[in-house]
Amino acid sequence: MTAPRKVYWKPALIAAVAALVVAMIGGGLTELGPWYRSLEKPSWQPPDWLFPVAWTAIYALAASSAVLAWRGAKSRTQEYRIIALFIANGVLNILWSALFFFLHLPDWALVEVGVLWLSIVVLIFVCAKASKLASWLLVPYLAWVSVAALLNYEVVRLNAPFTGS
Repeated sequence: MTAPRKVYWKPALIAAVAALVVAMIGGGLTELGPWYRSLEKPSWQPPDWLFPVAWTAIYALAASSAVLAWRGAKSRTQEYRIIALFIANGVLNILWSALFFFLHLPDWALVEVGVLWLSIVVLIFVCAKASKLASWLLVPYLAWVSVAALLNYEVVRLNAPFTGS
């Protein structure tokens, strides 16, 4: 009897679909309408066109990271931990967009972005146990969310208080 063959395409398909779902939901919640345009923003804010470009690259890197970490997992428990952490991170990513852009609550989003940032740090450390490259692929995500958190802070500082939609 031969050993069962590992299915290598499954993690890639699941990671790609998950990244697309997170991107589509988050993008759908991101409305750059009158409310957003009326906010005071710091002079150093990147141009609006850069955000979808950066997020596309980040989602591609995160999906690649997930695949490498999943494939490099040494046990089912480690696989499940990696998958659960990526799911939690995706939910937090969507939640930030919902709080900031959809509900117009940048002050709540500022609190939430700290949790999102920590979830990326945890992912980096957990993925490193399965694949060093997987953890390094998440560093641009951490850097971009760090910039987003600082930008979120400045928006709150310049525009508070907020009452939501």
